[in-house]
Amino acid sequence: MRYSYPKTPAAGFTLLELLVVLLIIGLLAGFVGPKYFSQIGKSQTQVARAQIDGFDKALDQYRVDVGSYPTTAQGLAALVAAPANEGNWRGPYLKKRVPADPWGHAYVYKSPGDNGRDADVIAYGKDGKPGGSGDDADVTNWDSLEPK
Repeated sequence: MRYSYPKTPAAGFTLLELLVVLLIIGLLAGFVGPKYFSQIGKSQTQVARAQIDGFDKALDQYRVDVGSYPTTAQGLAALVAAPANEGNWRGPYLKKRVPADPWGHAYVYKSPGDNGRDADVIAYGKDGKPGGSGDDADVTNWDSLEPK
C-alpha cells in the first residue's frame, strides 16, 4: 500500500531572497564602515593628546620639585621612579607606569626640546615614524592644544 502525501510548499528562503539581503547588508557596510573606522582613528589621536597633556602637567610638577626637567636619558620614566641623585624628587608624578601611545609605540621624550620648549613629548602616530598625515600624523605637546 502506498501512501501519498499532499504537496505543501517548502518553508524557507529562496536563493534570490538571500542574495538581495546580502546585497543590502553589503551596501550598508559600505556606507557606514568608512565613517566608523575614521572615528576610531580620531579617538586614538584624542587619547594621545590627552596623555601628552597629562605628561606635560606631570613634567611641570617634576620641574617645580627638582628644578629642571628630566634629561632625555632619564625620559618619562623619571615621572614614575626617582632618578639617581635626585634628592628633591617627590613623585611619583604619574599614578601608573608610562603607557604606550594608543598605537602601541613608546612616546618619544626630548629635553631640551627641539621646538622652543624645555621638553618635547611626541607620539609618532599609527606608523610609528616621524611625519605623516591622517592616522600617521604626529601628536606632540607643542601642538596638542590645537584642533586638527
